[in-house]
Amino acid sequence: MSFDFNAYLNRIGIAKPETTLAGLSQLQQAQLGAIPFENINPLLGLLPELETAALMEKIVANRRGGYCFELNGLFGQALDALGFDYQPIMARVRMGRNEGGPRLHLAFIVETEAEFWLVDAGFGGPSHYRPLRLNTGEVQNQEHNQFRLRQEEESGETVLERLQDGEWFALYSFDRAKVQRCDLDAANLVCTTWDQSLLSQNLLICRNTAEGWVQLFNTHFSRYRADEKISHSIESQAQLNDLLDEQFDIALNIEQLRRLAERLALNQDN
Repeated sequence: MSFDFNAYLNRIGIAKPETTLAGLSQLQQAQLGAIPFENINPLLGLLPELETAALMEKIVANRRGGYCFELNGLFGQALDALGFDYQPIMARVRMGRNEGGPRLHLAFIVETEAEFWLVDAGFGGPSHYRPLRLNTGEVQNQEHNQFRLRQEEESGETVLERLQDGEWFALYSFDRAKVQRCDLDAANLVCTTWDQSLLSQNLLICRNTAEGWVQLFNTHFSRYRADEKISHSIESQAQLNDLLDEQFDIALNIEQLRRLAERLALNQDN
């Protein structure tokens, strides 16, 4: 199965955007709002398939989500269809640390309107939802959120940071080294099988909303709206099923749901 651009656009709920900065921004926001980040398959020990046919079947036809290699893999197909000039990059997730781990995150640098932009539709956290201009250290505002791209001399990397509780919080860092398909395959395998990988040991599901974003980390659900956070825990398989449906538009079959609830040590009484 080849990439079906019209089916993809229907999945994210927009008409074909222009090949402009505004169109790029619309595409990124639409995918982040419609398709959740979720690592259910890696958590269950299932290696995600990165071929186009598998991405179309899982994410578009079956209305599941995915994690960065799947989500940005699909997003890259859309960039191709629109004719954008772009470069994939591999990033080191930091999440507040002074340095990152292995290069286990995929994102893009896109050139449009004589500028380079950091674009990402597959980060499982509170990251940017519109393109960020590269080659500037200035603060870039996106509604109630502030981001900056800091050049780090020691590592030679660019660090993506978000202002959080009055301090700059490092999300991930990257350079512009060429990315090959074998890099993606290797990172995909590490994320799924390495016992020190966050995504092989914990459930993480998140999706952007009109007001902010929602997240499920293991059994802890949070809703973020501007500076407000509302949280609660789930305790049963039935609650998990309802939450996946209502907040993330994810429908699992009975066996998938049972295995996930078992992995999370939830009460499986309905």
